[in-house]
Amino acid sequence: MPATSATSAATPERLAAARKAVVSSSIGAALEWFDIIVYASFAIVIAENFFPEGDSTLGLILTFATFAISYLIRPLGGMFLGSYADRHGRKGALTLTLTLMMVGTLIMAIAPTHAVVGAWAGIIILISRLIQGFSAGGEFGTATTFLVETAPHRKAYYASWQVAAQGISMFLASAFGFALFNWLSKDDLYAWGWRIPFIIGIFIGPVGLYIRARLTEPDEFLTSEKHAGPVRAIFTHFLGRLLTASACIGVATISIYLILYMPTFAVKSLHVTASAAYLGGVVAGLVILIGTPFVGMLADRVGPARLMLWSAVAAFVLAWPLFQLIISTPTLPVFLLVVGLLGVLCALYFGPLPTLLTEIFPVNVRTTGVGVAYNIGVTVMGGLAPLVLTWLLDLTGVLSAPSFYYMAVAVISLVGLGVARTRYDAL
Repeated sequence: MPATSATSAATPERLAAARKAVVSSSIGAALEWFDIIVYASFAIVIAENFFPEGDSTLGLILTFATFAISYLIRPLGGMFLGSYADRHGRKGALTLTLTLMMVGTLIMAIAPTHAVVGAWAGIIILISRLIQGFSAGGEFGTATTFLVETAPHRKAYYASWQVAAQGISMFLASAFGFALFNWLSKDDLYAWGWRIPFIIGIFIGPVGLYIRARLTEPDEFLTSEKHAGPVRAIFTHFLGRLLTASACIGVATISIYLILYMPTFAVKSLHVTASAAYLGGVVAGLVILIGTPFVGMLADRVGPARLMLWSAVAAFVLAWPLFQLIISTPTLPVFLLVVGLLGVLCALYFGPLPTLLTEIFPVNVRTTGVGVAYNIGVTVMGGLAPLVLTWLLDLTGVLSAPSFYYMAVAVISLVGLGVARTRYDAL
């Protein structure tokens, strides 16, 4: 039965459990994305501190290459942590993912720079990103499955808070960027100021661990027959579902990473001031935070797949005009408008996505399936995006190149959604 059609008695106890699931899942998503967004937002600073050799473009490419490499391990995290969640329980997997996130963030916060340890600085950063990537690989699938299975009704609405938490992270990370670039001198920012967001991010973790320790397993999981080999099943019996779900990730992940890339693009290619560029992330973060729960409610009424189809078509149609607008008029109001519209597209597509993914996979392999599919999609179409976009711009010199990448991903998503609706009965 599709996740959106499964109903249970919305008793006070079930509603309280659903609210607790929202809070615990949102904290994990917020910490994961806060660290990712801060890294992308401060890419120029990190490049100079950890990859200073060669020209500035090479340093930026190396910074984003480290960012991209960490995504290659995410599917492994989805396999290992998702399989653990399907066989032993969602609660234990949620606690493990959050603990690993805290470790990765701590390493990033205290990492010595190239000036202190030379080339080892880049290796330390890579280790931090790999731990974060492995953790993040298990977080989305486990948290999404837990939310959907715990919610007694309005499953798309409850699951959408996983995405709304990313809006909180985007808002806070961008606000830090704006404040630090404005309030600190360049020497102080590059010497120690960039560490502040990572240090603050560490303190989110203990709150999440406290809440997750008091969660209870969803009844849907407890009453399901456990699968002995969920990873093997995903890559054999459910391979078609895996590929379809991975394709459906496209517009969601490229929208997020394009928003994350925009400050770098605006500063380096359009010569917009860094402080102004970070305001775009603040705007997009607020749009995603406020808009996504409403999108979730709409998805409960019209169906996640249908709403995502409309959004993917809009993304394909608007991508090139939006970039042409910002290229021709690189002013702060236009920049905020473009990034804000990207935030709207992201909320419309990403909000229903968690529920759609859970509809595609049966309960006994659901966490593994959602986790692996999500991370394959994110790695191929999102995590590699900043690296690819930086390389494309440097290679071609065409400022509108990011829009063509966005349009290509939208086409992949449309194909995936079509298959999900016609072959796997996703609503």
